[in-house]
Amino acid sequence: MQTKAIQQILPPPPSHMVGDGFRVHNFFPHGYDMAPNRMSPFYLLDYNAKIEFPPKDTPRGVGVHPHRGFETVTIVYHGKVAHHDSKGNHGVIGEGDIQWMTAASGILHKEYHEAGFSRKGGAFQVVQLWINLPAKDKMSTPGYQSITNKEIPKYPLPQNKGVVEVIAGTYEGIKGIARTFTPIEMYNIRLKAEETIKVILPEYYNTGILVIEGTVRVNEKETAPTDHFILFRNKGEAITLKAIENSILLVLSGEPIKEPIVSYGPFLMNTKDEIMKAYKDLNAGKFGQLED
Repeated sequence: MQTKAIQQILPPPPSHMVGDGFRVHNFFPHGYDMAPNRMSPFYLLDYNAKIEFPPKDTPRGVGVHPHRGFETVTIVYHGKVAHHDSKGNHGVIGEGDIQWMTAASGILHKEYHEAGFSRKGGAFQVVQLWINLPAKDKMSTPGYQSITNKEIPKYPLPQNKGVVEVIAGTYEGIKGIARTFTPIEMYNIRLKAEETIKVILPEYYNTGILVIEGTVRVNEKETAPTDHFILFRNKGEAITLKAIENSILLVLSGEPIKEPIVSYGPFLMNTKDEIMKAYKDLNAGKFGQLED
């Protein structure tokens, strides 16, 4: 089986604030000069690398804002995030948990540091993804998946080497918990120091790995440290990962959606007319109501 070639190992781009609660490095589409479909179906990767937030009585976060045409996925590694949306969904995403929101035809939501975490302060580390929807599904009914860490199917690696949390797709016969509109493989690999794992992914899938913690040797060739993103070419299927130290790796791999993309603000559609329609519908109140 041919090795999946590394295209580039990318250091975190300069950070910026989203609201006052998320200090993120945008790896794509803005952080690096990638084509809009380069990591399709993943359109955006915002990474809040681990930082310490001081205590604050009023929770930091992002106020009410709309989305249409895609899904947002929030993965919490440290801290707690509270979510509310205009469809009545709400909850707290704790360490190791995931929120998978399907904005689809339109939704309003807000995200804040959970009140108790905000009052105490502490380490905060979060990944947020925008996952594109195919044209046929962009105007489907919004949905919400609240996934606790204990619910995520796990594959224990032999000889106590670590564990693979199967968020979406399938790893060694273990099927992931998340419902997806297009084929996606998404895993958290928790690998102990000096241990090695091999991951097999389809050659034509767009694939990247974010190093959440630790340092890994990739394909016995290059080393990727904490907070770096490993972008792979669409060539080969096998990826070998050796942990130099205890490591956590977020694997993102998916079948590309080969459709035009028009993105403007919080909307991700296929045409400019659809973007204009999204703003018209938003102003007409068709995304529902949500108090800030």
